[in-house]
Amino acid sequence: MNTQPVIFDGHIFDGHNDLLTRLWLSASADPVHDFIYGTLPGHLDLRRCRQAGWMGGLFSIFLPPFAYVKQNHPDKLSTASESDFTPQQIVDICCTQLQLAEQLQNRSEGQIQICTTLAQIKDCLRNQQLAIVLHLEGAEALAINPELLDVFYDAGLRSIGPLWNRKTIFGDGLNASFPHSPNTGSGLTEQGKDLVVACHKKQMIIDVAHMNERAFWDTAEIINQPLVATHSNTHALCPQARNLTDRQLVAIKDSGGLVGVNFDVAFLRSDGQRDTQTSLDVIVDHLAYLLDHLGEDQVGFGSDFDGCLLPDELADVSDMDKLLERMQQRHFSNELIEKITAKNWFKVLDKIWQ
Repeated sequence: MNTQPVIFDGHIFDGHNDLLTRLWLSASADPVHDFIYGTLPGHLDLRRCRQAGWMGGLFSIFLPPFAYVKQNHPDKLSTASESDFTPQQIVDICCTQLQLAEQLQNRSEGQIQICTTLAQIKDCLRNQQLAIVLHLEGAEALAINPELLDVFYDAGLRSIGPLWNRKTIFGDGLNASFPHSPNTGSGLTEQGKDLVVACHKKQMIIDVAHMNERAFWDTAEIINQPLVATHSNTHALCPQARNLTDRQLVAIKDSGGLVGVNFDVAFLRSDGQRDTQTSLDVIVDHLAYLLDHLGEDQVGFGSDFDGCLLPDELADVSDMDKLLERMQQRHFSNELIEKITAKNWFKVLDKIWQ
């Protein structure tokens, strides 16, 4: 057994978090200040990120379910709609989250940087800055105003998940009861294919994490770049529709892509239950399965911090050391841990953004 202590070089690059949505939903008078200088409720703030050696990653701009916002944050709904967001609200919510990312950068006194290149991310690592890579999770806003793709790209957007759970003009969402295969509906529509092509031309990450199986294969056929599932797990260990089958893993491996393991208990547990009494060993089980099927250069973290239900042992980002220790106890070498925590993400970003 490997008994050497974990020699960790102090940085974790994470494939997915929902901090920007949490900031938008926050009841605080100044959640940006709370993140940078105080304590923000949730899984992430700057102090805890630094404590954990968490240097940043892909920060999602995300439209939450209308029913959730209406029930828990009715103050965020400026109109009296009873059933869904208005088109203007959809655009405004996404634009507001983009503005929150810009505020994090502009008000942090150099501590936070929006990054559009791997060189900038590595500069952040050297300078102990938090690196934000902007990601759009679900493209509803682009369905309303296609010109927003260029607007968001110019502001720093370098990653997109064209689909989420809801059906849009771009394709069917991925929403099914447990257990279920990823085959939950039709693939990309013609508009969806056009969007993927447009983002591919911009050398953006095309995230397949929320695609059903047909949309996944449509995307694999369209793009000539690594397939990336920013925050997904293995269907063989947890048969959620959103988790990846072995056949999908083969396609990701062959493309030179990457899977970021999701820490949400419902996508980890074999019974699909939202039970926080879930061992960190289950996360390591998914990591090990992916390593067996993808190899040690194509697996990373995609935590879903601030957008998921975590195991009790991993209450927030400051508990990442517990996961790293568990990985070592399961015979993960220091070199492999460093690949999973950051180097593999850097490698796939370099391929896509070249």
